[in-house]
Amino acid sequence: MDGFINHQVDPQLMDQCGQKLARRFRRIGSTKILTAEISGIAPAVSTAFHLGLPVVYARKSKPITMPDQIYLTLTPSHTKGRIVELIVSPEYLGPDENILIIDDFLASGQTIMGLVRLIHASGSQLVGIGVLIEKRFEGGQKLFSDLDVPIESLAVITDMSEGKIIFAS
Repeated sequence: MDGFINHQVDPQLMDQCGQKLARRFRRIGSTKILTAEISGIAPAVSTAFHLGLPVVYARKSKPITMPDQIYLTLTPSHTKGRIVELIVSPEYLGPDENILIIDDFLASGQTIMGLVRLIHASGSQLVGIGVLIEKRFEGGQKLFSDLDVPIESLAVITDMSEGKIIFAS
């Protein structure tokens, strides 16, 4: 992962992933894409490019240029091993928008649930969730069973024990 999304980005691979995600979500009527910084930005931008949509990303710290009124939620970070803030300015996520979440991973589902909370706080409507890689064995998708939106994963890992990575067929 570090070699193509987390530390270094492979733009050709991200373009192909964005094309695939855009095809899967073309007909859901999204008006914006939402992701979390930082690893979600590359697949979100690529998908947005192919859908002709803007991207909003939830920041993990509030810059001084952001207005005082914000949407904020706290969520456990799977990769950081601690609670992180997810922050979005109301000027970029408003009511009556149809939001597609695009992120790099779906593992425990906590980051994506944080994004869902931001969508609900803004009065926007969640219309879909797309990820590059889902670690199905961590059970994160179960958090979304009541959301009634399409959830798409480009690759699904079912097991990572004993030094092997097993993909769903």
